[in-house]
Parts: sequence; C-alpha cells; structure tokens
Amino acid sequence: MRKPLLILAALALGTTLTTHAKGNVEAGKAKSATCAACHGADGVSTVPSFPKLAGQHYDYLYQALKDYQTGRRKNPIMAGQVENLTDQDMADLAAYFSKQRGLSVKY
Repeated sequence: MRKPLLILAALALGTTLTTHAKGNVEAGKAKSATCAACHGADGVSTVPSFPKLAGQHYDYLYQALKDYQTGRRKNPIMAGQVENLTDQDMADLAAYFSKQRGLSVKY
C-alpha cells in the first residue's frame, strides 16, 4: 500500500513542477526594461534594497514572480509590476535573468 502512494505523490509533484512554460531569453530581454529601473541593467542592481536578479535560478525567479502575482509574497511595488504578466511573460523574464552573469557589485 505504501509504494503506490509514493508513486502517486511523485507523479503529482512532477506534474506540478513541470507545468509552467519554458521561457525565451530574447523575449525576456525585451520585456525586462521596466525591471531595470530598480534591479539594474541586465538584473545587476547597484542598490542594496533591490535584489540582483542576474544569475538567479530560473525556477526561483519564475516562482517569485508567481508568488508576487498571487499575493503569496507581499510587496506592493512588485504586486503592481506583475499583476498583468502572463505565465509566458514570467517564464521569459526568468529565462533572461537566469542567463545573465551575476556580477559582483559592492554596496
């Protein structure tokens, strides 16, 4: 009885982890202009209160955007920025920023 439950749980988890769209780096670059105002060009922020996006893991970036959109993460500025993004927009942005080099910036 235990083995079928583990298999079902693994299948369910695998399905939920792979359901989001794969991003397009070039499309993400085109969509990232608004992000640059706070997070810097190419996602390398020079302001300590704004996180660096460059070089972060794709899944982390995508999930963070989803969480801001659903209200799971609380930030009024980010909530406003992501409210009209589609899943594909978020996937594209995550793909773009995850491919950028997370250059070292001293604060």
